[in-house]
Amino acid sequence: MTSVQHIDADILTPQGFVRGRLDYVEGRVSAIHGSPVTESQVRHDAGERQIVLPGFIDVHVHGGGGRDTMEGGDAAGQIGRLHVRHGTTSMLATTMTAPLDEIRSALSALGPFCAQRAPGSARLLGVHLEGPYINPGKLGAQPDFAKPATLAEIHALHALAPIRLITLAPELPGTLDLIAELRAEGFQVQIGHTAGTYEDGVQALQHGAGGFTHLFNAMSGLHHREPGMVGAALAHAKYAEIIPDLLHVHPGAIRVAMRAIPCMFCVTDSTAAAGMPDGEYSLGRHRVTKCMGGVRLPDGTLAGSTLTMDQALRNLVGLGLEIEDASRRVSTFAADYMGLEDRGRLQPGAWADFVVLDRDLQLQGVVVEGEKIDLA
Repeated sequence: MTSVQHIDADILTPQGFVRGRLDYVEGRVSAIHGSPVTESQVRHDAGERQIVLPGFIDVHVHGGGGRDTMEGGDAAGQIGRLHVRHGTTSMLATTMTAPLDEIRSALSALGPFCAQRAPGSARLLGVHLEGPYINPGKLGAQPDFAKPATLAEIHALHALAPIRLITLAPELPGTLDLIAELRAEGFQVQIGHTAGTYEDGVQALQHGAGGFTHLFNAMSGLHHREPGMVGAALAHAKYAEIIPDLLHVHPGAIRVAMRAIPCMFCVTDSTAAAGMPDGEYSLGRHRVTKCMGGVRLPDGTLAGSTLTMDQALRNLVGLGLEIEDASRRVSTFAADYMGLEDRGRLQPGAWADFVVLDRDLQLQGVVVEGEKIDLA
């Protein structure tokens, strides 16, 4: 019989913080015992008591630990091991725009990692297909291989590895109808790498698009007479990604988005350079340079990030968010967006995915589906 494991801490539950004990067995939370405490008590009470939050969920990961999703081979395993050591307990491997045969090759390699979580790694929930179905005029750091989308082609890719999220530019011909078809089949769709208008964004949401890819970046901006795609998001979205590395988006713009979009959540958009020293790395077909905390193409364009989700949490709290609110934005809201009722929250029956932090929000431990991760 499997024995019950437990941790004593200040534990964030859906109802708020509880000072007590979390029990887990066979990879699932079995019980939480204790008494409610306020956020102020959690942050300021004396003692060595640790803080337990739901494990982080990142739906936009290109790489880490020197490896890139588009490499194929065992890259996904190394990427998962890097990010789990920064508290990400589940994630989506994210593609780059590339020739179709390269995307097929990458997904073929990702399929087995999606089917079976490797020990010591984050759970790979599936694939975020960020390219190639984007506007060639809003590539950002994506290589220039954008192409029109077809349902048959997406089905063929989905057969190689489970596609959970697809970024589309709604202004492209036929895309609005495709969004409705994809949503009817259970795919989540979000708007990104788009030169579309405010009206295009509103129509995409009406056709079933669920959110926006890295809000503000690689999309038409907000002007008071042409509100653009950013305006559509701020006026109408419930969900949107944002990259809180404080390079991609000004802190003031992050605050605007949090006031306007109730369930805005964080992603890293991390590259192979995450967790690595300064130098050159791959991002799909591109060579990018990590320096001064960022990742850029030779022309200076930001090309993904080096962000990890534990730093994203600290950045949000540094902007003035309560820990509970910041936790939802690095975990619960992404889980809700992806329809994951048993992740992103600590309650009986949920997966035992959690992070252990000290009072400075420095990572002390990570548990994924009941497995204690070696952070060394």
